[in-house]
Amino acid sequence: MSEDKPIKLPKELVQRTPQEESLALMNKPSRLFIGIPKESTFQENRIPITPEAVDLLINNGARVVIESKAGEGSHYYDTDYSEVGAEIVFDKAEVFKADVIIKSAPITADEIKLMSLNQTLITPIHLPTLQVDILNQLMTKRITALATEYIRDSAGTFPIVRSMSEIAGIASVLVGSELLSNRQNGKGVLLGGITGVPPATVVILGAGTVGEFAAQSALGLGAEVRVFDNSIYKLKRLQNAVGHRVFTCVLREDILSDELKNADITIGAIHSKSGRTPVVVTEHMVSQMKAGSVIIDVSIDQGGCFETSEVTNHDKPYFKKYDVLHYCVPNIASRVPRTASAAISNVITPIIIEAGKQGGFDKLLFNDSNLRHGVYVYKGACTNLHLSNKFKLKFTDLDLLFATTY
Repeated sequence: MSEDKPIKLPKELVQRTPQEESLALMNKPSRLFIGIPKESTFQENRIPITPEAVDLLINNGARVVIESKAGEGSHYYDTDYSEVGAEIVFDKAEVFKADVIIKSAPITADEIKLMSLNQTLITPIHLPTLQVDILNQLMTKRITALATEYIRDSAGTFPIVRSMSEIAGIASVLVGSELLSNRQNGKGVLLGGITGVPPATVVILGAGTVGEFAAQSALGLGAEVRVFDNSIYKLKRLQNAVGHRVFTCVLREDILSDELKNADITIGAIHSKSGRTPVVVTEHMVSQMKAGSVIIDVSIDQGGCFETSEVTNHDKPYFKKYDVLHYCVPNIASRVPRTASAAISNVITPIIIEAGKQGGFDKLLFNDSNLRHGVYVYKGACTNLHLSNKFKLKFTDLDLLFATTY
């Protein structure tokens, strides 16, 4: 009996197979299974996906499971999600069976215990409070973890960080104005003044995104604005962005001290890339401020830039020291959770849709270097150099890893 020979297709049939069909098979769409748990972190009121976004995801083939009452802090209710096709569950463990877990607060040790091998996690990490045990547990379970703070867009900016900073800048002025005008605690002063009565003075420390939007809001309400920052570039950028000539200065202690004595509201918006925010306002400088004036320390997330700052919360948001009101609430964006939730959802939703179209997050990460920048753990490997150095973990270059894998 003769040995079987491989069957060869005629040349004309081989040529009829379009290249597009082969590519379509390689990038076959995937039905993503997404889980959104209810946040257990104290006073975290945001939810990362809005009902409108869930509707869009489901129409693009995704399956979405949401823990009951996950959106109530933002006034999104279970019925809002169920009506667009989401599955509402009452057991948190059911949510963590999903392939992709999305949160608006950092993952906790108890939540990691509910996770399985090789899941994908999209959540903030809040670097100043991150513990090495969390990283080790994610690596042990070979989780692919993306930090929302590190996700870049096509312009090279960090869209979620910018959105939360915009909110913090605007909210800080509104909070300061409210405290200043309250005669029981503040001075009973209207921020913008009126005809014949001068406006209040707002001093802003830091000319980043928070400082920019705080300046715009304060100017819009009619206040006098003073901005300090050691970066001339940031001061120039803020000057151009606000479209109004404002007082700007580098952080000189003598000039800053004089301005603080006359300030009605002082907003601390200094950000540190390496950890703790530097203290630029000493206790002595605070003691020289006017009685009834207000401090809003937006930098409290990184330790605060006022020596007198102490962490407060949304229930008891301020305290008095030297007759100066201090508002030091971390995560100020949770004060307006519905707006913050929509901002996060606007960034996350297109990423999930694109991952489904490309056949999963691995292929999307391979094709999108900006999204890849947000990955800090990839299937058991630490891929963020800063975290590797900080916690003495082995570093794996994700770009090289993908180059050798695909």
